[in-house]
Amino acid sequence: MSGRVPFGARLRFAFMNQTIAQLPCRRWLVAVAATGLSGLLQLSNAAESPPANTNAPSIALDALVADVLEHNPELNFYRAEIAAVKGERRTAATWANPEVSTTVGQKQVRSGGLSDEGVAWSVSVQQTFEYPGRLALRKAIANRQIELAGLGYEQFKGALAARARELAFSIFIAQENAEAAHAVADRYQALAETMVQREPAGVTPLLETRILEANALIFHRHASQATLSAQSEVLELNQLRGQPLESPVRVSAAELKFPAPLEIGVLLAAARTNNFELRMRQAELAQQGFSVSLAKNERFPSVTIGPFLSEESAADKERILGVGISVPVPLWNRNAGKIQTANARLQQAQTLLRVSQLEVERAVTTRAAAYQTKTEEMSHWRADAVQRLREAAELADRHYRLGAVPIATYVELQKQYLDGLEAVLETRHEALAAAQELQRLTGINLNAAPPAKGESLQP
Repeated sequence: MSGRVPFGARLRFAFMNQTIAQLPCRRWLVAVAATGLSGLLQLSNAAESPPANTNAPSIALDALVADVLEHNPELNFYRAEIAAVKGERRTAATWANPEVSTTVGQKQVRSGGLSDEGVAWSVSVQQTFEYPGRLALRKAIANRQIELAGLGYEQFKGALAARARELAFSIFIAQENAEAAHAVADRYQALAETMVQREPAGVTPLLETRILEANALIFHRHASQATLSAQSEVLELNQLRGQPLESPVRVSAAELKFPAPLEIGVLLAAARTNNFELRMRQAELAQQGFSVSLAKNERFPSVTIGPFLSEESAADKERILGVGISVPVPLWNRNAGKIQTANARLQQAQTLLRVSQLEVERAVTTRAAAYQTKTEEMSHWRADAVQRLREAAELADRHYRLGAVPIATYVELQKQYLDGLEAVLETRHEALAAAQELQRLTGINLNAAPPAKGESLQP
């Protein structure tokens, strides 16, 4: 996992990148004593602590991903966004309401010294009709907005699944490293306790005891760091799952295959068709094209038509029934500013689409190269490489107790076991991350292809 120093690097720092047998006795004794004393106060508590979540039920990696996709609270935001833009489309497809207006008043008539009074009133109903094609353009823009919201939802789900899978595998790595480091540290500690109970015959047994004690401290520290790393990622995973942050999680080993990489041409063609970002840019470009057409359509005025009825009763009764038409005269505003803005936005959308294509192609090429490198590296491994190293470390422990193996060989085997385990897990982690990113970029499920030889998540 990122940010963690490999076990081998820390050991090489502790022992100054030299085997124990090659160091002069005094310098070697000072280095070992300094290592033990400097770490004693900080690591005494960690040396006694067991790995975290050892009693938590194991959950399969795919089950964790499915749980995240089902219960992630942020998905509700994207669902609500889709509902919101569907409401906007409904609004865009709705005609304007008719307007009813009425007037009432008093009328006086005076003629030749005679006068009369009466009531005058009028009522009218008016309906505004948009210029032909304007309503369809608004509906088309709203439909593109729904498409964008749906693409955003699917893109978030894909990124969420990839992040959940990567987090689960990182937790698995940290838990495996913590358990292995605890096992090695316990061996050192048990041997050191055994050596203390014996009668030291010379300086060699005393120095070997200090070596064992120092390594017990160092590897307990490795285990504590791996445990803390797992706990940090468990918090994020529980947040994605919508579960209480303190819920324990233990990831079980899954048979996760690493198929052979596809040709770069196939991946690039798939990315141009399936990539969510490119599809969103294309939808935005189409939407902006409709916006330009709408801006041009709005140069022409809407027409308001409706019947009216008016009546006046003073001296005599007069009633008028007719149809009124209202049309704005486009003398000063021909919507030129809005058309200019829409054309500029269209050019921006075209540029963004081209830039996004180049970025996606670069990302696909980079990830494909990384995935190919990692799969080629894994193809050279023995299927039981880690198991053989574990058995060699256990064998060295038994034979060192019998005096058949020198301490330098014993220490090196324990270190190489942990380094080998971490190298295998980290390489698979990097291959998984590259595969997840390729799937996000291209929409191709690499696991649907025939798997490579015997590569699984189980070390």
